[in-house]
Amino acid sequence: MTPLAAVAPVRLKPDTTVAVIDSAWGFTALRPEWNSLLRASGSASPFLTWEWLHTWWRHLSGSSALRMLAVRAGSALIAVAPFRVMAGTAHLPCLDLLGTGEAGSDYLDIIVRSGWEADAVAAIEQFIQSERMPLRLLHLGPSAMAEHLASRLVAGGWRQTTTAGGTCPYIPLAGHTWDSYLATLGASHRANVRRRLRAIEQKFTVTFSRVTTERERREALPILMRYHDRRFDERGTAFATPALRAFHDEVTKRALDRGWLRMYVLRLNGAIAAVMYGFFYDGTFSFYQHGFDDQYQQHSIGLVLMALTIRAAIDEDAAGFDLLWGVEPYKFLWARDRRELRNIHLFPASLTGRIHRHLFHARAAFASRLRRARRLLGSHVS
Repeated sequence: MTPLAAVAPVRLKPDTTVAVIDSAWGFTALRPEWNSLLRASGSASPFLTWEWLHTWWRHLSGSSALRMLAVRAGSALIAVAPFRVMAGTAHLPCLDLLGTGEAGSDYLDIIVRSGWEADAVAAIEQFIQSERMPLRLLHLGPSAMAEHLASRLVAGGWRQTTTAGGTCPYIPLAGHTWDSYLATLGASHRANVRRRLRAIEQKFTVTFSRVTTERERREALPILMRYHDRRFDERGTAFATPALRAFHDEVTKRALDRGWLRMYVLRLNGAIAAVMYGFFYDGTFSFYQHGFDDQYQQHSIGLVLMALTIRAAIDEDAAGFDLLWGVEPYKFLWARDRRELRNIHLFPASLTGRIHRHLFHARAAFASRLRRARRLLGSHVS
């Protein structure tokens, strides 16, 4: 990220314009330009595609109001800042990125065409300064363009609080074959993978196929949801509400149409035993969710599903395999690298900003004390 010393006023070019998109129609109208802008940026991710964020807005935006920015140089779209206005701490209004909350969107960001960073970020900063509303930037990746925006706001007198946003285990795959990748794993896990694959192929007729048609998608997604819900009961959150189920039904259809859905079905003797749900976008496989039939658990069906999926990603020349947010121990059997996410909270130098900042920190301190008390209570009970 550019150091703060490099933050300086930018005189916007005369043909630079910022349009506020505050309607569903305006959001839809950006579709033809959105994904080409995303691929020309440094923020390419399935969670920043028009398909993901527009579907999120349709199903999961609640009572928030769209406040998206489209920055143009002449007629060329050079940036999109996918913001909304929502009720923040103590129900005070704040700007927030689309995609946050229950959907599990990682690597959120503003989208800026490479080569136009200075103009685009300065234009977005000017709008935010005029709004004088706190800004939440959640689930930012390691090189998020939104950090440059935060630096400009801090240089203009805003206050910033940064918190950890979670860890995404990651497997670099460029140049690997299946065998060379296996050689990077721990000896015990490597032997277990080979043994489990061999055993399941000896006991069952195994087919592992990618979903490529709408009929296959409509068959596989409900089975995935059922397996997931059965395994996690009320602890499962991925498909917990009708709105989330509707979101995933629509977004998987759109991703299939665009060619970057990677939903795999593992069948044993013809029966669907497990389903993998992910995306292959900009050279990276993103592992979003999976589910399997518990009756096959003794055959390490989850391990087999992951192994076959990683092998499929290698066959597709994926440069990386991202296991996304979460530090479940099984992920680190497969991945040695990690990508850290960050949350940035920004507060304007105004009375409202100071009140919002004070309430934010008071709430965070209370939550910390509550977690500590629960841990102490748990240790006494045990």
